Amino acid sequence: MDNQIDVPQGQFQLNRLPHNRRDPLRAWDAADEYLLKHIADEIKPEIGGRILIINDSFGALAVALSNHQPCALSDSYLSQEATRKNLKLNGIAEENVELISSMEVPHGDFDLILIKAPKSLALLEDELIRIRPLIKPGSQLIVSGMIKGLAPGVWKLLERIIGPTTTSLARKKARLIFTSPDSELGQTESPYPTCYTLEQSNYQICNHANVFSRESLDIGTRLFLKHIPTSALTKDIVDLGCGNGVVGLIASERNPEATIHFIDESHMAIASARDNFNRAFGMQRPATYEIEDGLTKVSDNSVDLILCNPPFHQQSAVGTHLAQQMFNDSKRVLKDSGELWVIGNRHLGYHKTLKQLFGNVTLIDSNKKFVVLKSIKI
Repeated sequence: MDNQIDVPQGQFQLNRLPHNRRDPLRAWDAADEYLLKHIADEIKPEIGGRILIINDSFGALAVALSNHQPCALSDSYLSQEATRKNLKLNGIAEENVELISSMEVPHGDFDLILIKAPKSLALLEDELIRIRPLIKPGSQLIVSGMIKGLAPGVWKLLERIIGPTTTSLARKKARLIFTSPDSELGQTESPYPTCYTLEQSNYQICNHANVFSRESLDIGTRLFLKHIPTSALTKDIVDLGCGNGVVGLIASERNPEATIHFIDESHMAIASARDNFNRAFGMQRPATYEIEDGLTKVSDNSVDLILCNPPFHQQSAVGTHLAQQMFNDSKRVLKDSGELWVIGNRHLGYHKTLKQLFGNVTLIDSNKKFVVLKSIKI
C-alpha cells in the first residue's frame, strides 16, 4: 500500500485508522492533493496567519500545513487519532496542530478556512453555521471534494450561509469550491439538534447533525428494538456504535439494574446519546459514555451483553472491516457465556463471520432487508 503523499509542502507518510493491512485505500485523496497544490501556488499563506481545517480525513491537510499551526475540527475520533499518529510518524510535534471536536467552537477568527466536504449535508450545514461568526473581511473559504461526493446541496448551503461561490476546473475527479463571504448575510439559526418522539413511547430522541437516522427511527433499529434481551443477571451492557443511544436506552428500560456503556467514535453521537439517556432517566440509571475506537480500551472478560449496529462505511469507503474489528473485540471483552447481538443488512453476510469467530450464531429475526443475530462466547 502506498502511504507517501508528495505535495508542494513536502513528502509525508500517512496511514489510515483503524489499521487494516489488506486495505488498498490511501489516507488521502485527489481532493487533498488538489487543495494543497492550490494553497502553495495561489494562496501562499504567511506564517502566523490563522488556518482552520474541517473534516480532514486522516490528517493529510493538517500534517502538510503543520508549520502554520492550524486548528483542525472534526466529529471523528478516528480522524483525530490518525492525525496525532501521522504527525508523530513524520516527526512533527502534536502541539503544531490544535485538534478540537465538532461540539466545540474555535476561538478567534481565521484567514483561511479549508473544508473537506462531508458525506452528510446536515453536518456541513451545522459546521457552516458554527464557523460563520469566525469569518472576517478578507477571509478565504475553500471546500474540496471528489466530484462524485459533491451534491448540489453543497453549493446551495455555501451560498445561503456564507456567500457567493465559484468553482475550479476538475482535476483527477476532484474539485474546489471558492466562497466569498457576504457580510450582508445574517447569522443563520441552527436547526440542530432535531428531535422526534420514539415510536410506542414517550421518549424524546434528539440528534445532532452528524447522527445516523437523525429525523426518525430507521427500519433496522426498529427491528432490533423488538428483541433487546432482558436478564436479571446482566450487569454491564455495551451499546457499541451507539449513535443517538436509542438501543442502549431501551436496553436500560428492560434491564434497570444494568450499567449501559455508550461507545461511538463520533463526538455528536455521544453528545446525543448522553442527552437522550439523561432526558429519559435523569440520574436514576447508571451509564458511561466513551468517544473511542470501538472496544479498544474495554477490559477483557468484563461485559455481559453487547448490542451492535455496525457501520459498513467509513467516510466514503464502503466495507465490513469496521464490523469485523467490532466483532473481534466483542469476543475479547465478553465474559464467558456473554452475548453479542447484531443488527445488519442481510447481504453483508455477518452470520458467516460470527459463526467462524464464535463457533455459533442464532438467527433471532429477519425481514427482507435486515437480520438480527446472536452469538455467545463459549
